[in-house]
Amino acid sequence: MSSFKDRARQRIKSVSSMLTYQAVMGLGVVARSMSNGQARRVACMLGDFVHEVVGLRREMVYRNIGLTFPEKTSEEIRAIATEVYRNVAINLLDVLRFPLIRNREDVAALVDIDAEVFWRITDNGRKGAVMVSAHYGNWELIAMSFGVLVKPMTIIVKELSNMLVDRSMNELRTLRGNRIVYDDQALREGLRVLGDGGVLAILADQSDPTATYFGEFLGRRATMFHGPAFFALRANVPLFVGMCTRIQDGRYKGELQEIDTADLTFCKEDIATLASRYTRVMEAYIRRSPEEWFWLHNRWKNGEDKRCDV
Repeated sequence: MSSFKDRARQRIKSVSSMLTYQAVMGLGVVARSMSNGQARRVACMLGDFVHEVVGLRREMVYRNIGLTFPEKTSEEIRAIATEVYRNVAINLLDVLRFPLIRNREDVAALVDIDAEVFWRITDNGRKGAVMVSAHYGNWELIAMSFGVLVKPMTIIVKELSNMLVDRSMNELRTLRGNRIVYDDQALREGLRVLGDGGVLAILADQSDPTATYFGEFLGRRATMFHGPAFFALRANVPLFVGMCTRIQDGRYKGELQEIDTADLTFCKEDIATLASRYTRVMEAYIRRSPEEWFWLHNRWKNGEDKRCDV
């Protein structure tokens, strides 16, 4: 009986994965048939549907925004959440429209990137670098844009549970020169990339169930990502925070900020110090425009769910 139930659950999971994959691919076909403006309007309606009707993680989103911004009213929290869900939907449709981005001109029509600091610090791109970012703005688009306009990157990603969707997402991520490596292969490959003068990109704002380091994120105890700091100090390369913000005309702006490592060496204490430095930069973006961050992920689930004294 147990074996029969296991097979039935596996069958249901397989069918569910296939339906999800087909839905995402179908949405991609629709998104690529529309103009950019039309796709954004459809994305906003989709975001509102998930927020208001489906209610996906709605209580958690409201609660975490409220804990981070205790001064905000319930109406203000709801308004932020509305834009959060819309932003997630816009990001999804933007990624599904990646095949329409064919050259530098197509990228420049969507994103502005001032890479002067990158070229200067990396000796005109000859030296390797670590790029830290967050699930903020359109993080997938800024990665593709950087790869096309500045320099191709190797991006560390987590494997999605739906293998079909995972494979399709990675195909989209690598359409224009970037590479991906799964996090369980990142140590050796990441050091190799940096040693060869490449750029290693890491998202460092989500909860890590395997982390043993804790600190403060937006005023509450949470796991801390030391991986980018480890790579930068171990390989002795510069570290940048790269963030993607939406601007008024529906386009995006990519901003790069070097994080100072001149006073640090490759040791446990300095790795923690560097991690704190780039975390503070990401926090500043989130506090300034909270609607652009991915609040649907519970960043604090592996830390003590309480505010820290600051």
